[in-house]
Parts: sequence; structure tokens; C-alpha cells
Amino acid sequence: MDELPEPDAEARRASKELNARLLAWIAGDGGWIGFDRFMAGALYEPGLGYYTGGSRRFGRDGDFVTAPEISPLFGACVAGQCARWFETLGVRRIVEFGAGTGQLAAQVLNGLARDGITDVDYRIVELSAPLRQVQRHTLEALAPDLAPCVSWLESLPERIEAVVIGNELIDAMPVRLFRLDDGMVLERGVGAAVDAPEALPDAPFASPFRFVDRPADPDFARRVLETLATSGWAQGDEPLSAWGSGYQSEFAEQGPAWLASVGERMVRGVVLLFDYGFPASEYYHPQRNGGTLACHYRHRVHHDPLILAGLQDLTAHVDFSALARAAADVGLDCIGFGSQGSFLLGAGLLEHLARSAEPGSTAYLRQAQAVGRLVSEAEMGELFKAIAFARGGDFDAAAFERSDRRGVLIR
Repeated sequence: MDELPEPDAEARRASKELNARLLAWIAGDGGWIGFDRFMAGALYEPGLGYYTGGSRRFGRDGDFVTAPEISPLFGACVAGQCARWFETLGVRRIVEFGAGTGQLAAQVLNGLARDGITDVDYRIVELSAPLRQVQRHTLEALAPDLAPCVSWLESLPERIEAVVIGNELIDAMPVRLFRLDDGMVLERGVGAAVDAPEALPDAPFASPFRFVDRPADPDFARRVLETLATSGWAQGDEPLSAWGSGYQSEFAEQGPAWLASVGERMVRGVVLLFDYGFPASEYYHPQRNGGTLACHYRHRVHHDPLILAGLQDLTAHVDFSALARAAADVGLDCIGFGSQGSFLLGAGLLEHLARSAEPGSTAYLRQAQAVGRLVSEAEMGELFKAIAFARGGDFDAAAFERSDRRGVLIR
């Protein structure tokens, strides 16, 4: 792990404290916890988790960069789509989940204001107190006249009549891991690699944890097999033969469950999500053995989730087919699905670029370069997807018309 920069002393202290807490969970549960619980602790344990501690997570000085931090034109495109949806919705309300640094909120509010819409009721659902402070600071700096439009919530509203936005939200929700072994489904969990918390290693990249596989409980095994069977790769009398023994991947429960909860509370409105991922036919492709789980640390990507607890982001790609099924089950209609690049171009990205600065100027060239990152298939344009669900009206989905791929979501 010498290619990763070492954390400072305070970060190492916090990580060691979180390791001790996770080890106590493992001991209390008989020596094994599911990876989803481990991931939840590593990301969200109060005061120590990756998103609940005090370190900077986003941008050039953090661990990764999101689309709104690449260019404000991303938010301008989202704002234009929201303005059209407001006409059908009848109210000017946005609920954003997991707002990161607040860049997208500021960009959307500024974009709407340029169109004369300044009376937006903008609500951010954010569990992390440090991130709420970052978001307030961003809004006061980038949208000072519009910051009073924003309020913060700590839980899901009971009644939703709004445009709901989530950018890179689902990929940070904990997932379960599974492995196939001669037709049996095993669940991969986490056990202790040290005898006691006092034996925690001091080396920053030494882990006190190890992966432990055990037979999956019957309900989890059934759902994994059903998902594989409907992915399009199952074969004849031996449906698991396409994957073979040793195949492993992730199974997401929390993302679909979150969307179902939003849908159950949505009286009228739209859910717009951006994230990286695939439909099930690509997610569970037999050649994608090993899944998509990845770790982001200081702008480096690696694949050891058991080190640097609380100091690195753990993510898994999104199974958009699972989201579509969860939405359909609660009566939400999928009104569009496609690549982020095609959505942004359909939402007027190039027109926003043309208005952003004098063509040929340094500012224009800088934005043009950023646009390339947002839409290029070699950058964020294809791996990242946009998907929208709606209830209660004929909501415009023109931004998806360039490349609407809803047909690949559910088989």
C-alpha cells in the first residue's frame, strides 16, 4: 500500500478508534457481521465515519470530485429541467438528498434565478452535521441572496410534493456481498483478524479485519438467485452455470428501499438521480467477476475496503434495474433513463456553455474542458447515468429523448 499517502496522526487516531468500535460489533455478534453493516459503520458511525467525521471529502483537496464541482453548467442543466417540472408540479419545491458540499444546490438556485424563479422552497436532507455546515458556507458564498430559500431536514419528509434530487447518493449506501460456490450462495462478511482491540496494528494500512464467507440465509440466497435469473444470463437447466463457482458481486438493498420510501411518501413529483452503474444485464455480467466495490482515498482508487476505516469512501456501482423494480412496486413511473452525457446535452448543456463566457476566452475554454469531462464516454459521460421517476402528472422528459434506454432496465 506504499502508493497511498499516509494519513496524519489525528486521522490515524480516529480510524483506530473506529476500528475498535467495529471490532466490538463483530465480537458482540459472534465473530461475524455482514459487509453492509461494516460499510455502514465505516461511512456513517457518528463522529468517526467517513461522512460523519470532520475531514474534507470532496473536491481537489478531498478524495474525489463530483460533477457539480467540475462545472456549474451541470447545475444549470438540472435547474432548467426542474423549471419545466415545476410547471406540471404546481409548486416550486426541491428536496435534495446527500447534498455533498452544497455546490449543486447553489448552482440550481442560481440557474433558476437566471430564469426569474427566486421563490424556491429548497430542502436538503442531510444526516451529517459537518456536511450541513459545509453546505451552509457554500450557499452563503455562491448564492448569498438565495441561501435563505434553503432549509435542512434530518429525516425523510412524511409527505413529498416536490422534485427530489440525488447526485451520487445511491452508490454510498451500504451493500451486501455474495459469492457462488457450487450452486450455493455464500454471504461475505467481516470478522476480526486480531485477538483484542489492544492488538490493533499501528501501521496505517494494516487491517484488523478479514473477510469471512458463510452460507447465506434462505431469504438472501433466494433474492440473489432471482436477481441473477432475471439478468438475462441464466442458462437452461443449470441457470447458474453462466457465472460458475467463485463468482462474487454486490447485492444492493438500501438504495431500492430508500427509493421505495420516497415513492410511498410522494403525493406528486419527480425523482431525478445521477450515479454510476449499470442495468442488471451489465451489472451481473458473468465476466464482471469481483463486482464493483471500490475505495476512494486522496484521488486514488483501490479495492481493499478493510483498511483506513473512516478515512476512505466505500462505494458500489448502482444496479439501476433494482431501482426501477422498487419504483414500479410503489407506483412510480420511470420517465427516463440514459447516460449522464446524453441527459446533459438534452438539457441544453451546449447552450449553457455558449452563454457562460466569451467564446475563445480563458473562462470559456476552461468550461469547454469541463463539459468534455461531463459528457465524454471516456470520462463521466457514459459510466454515469441519469434516471427519473414520477407520479401524479405528465412530467416532461425531453432531456432523455436523445438516448432513452428504459427498455434495458427490467426483463
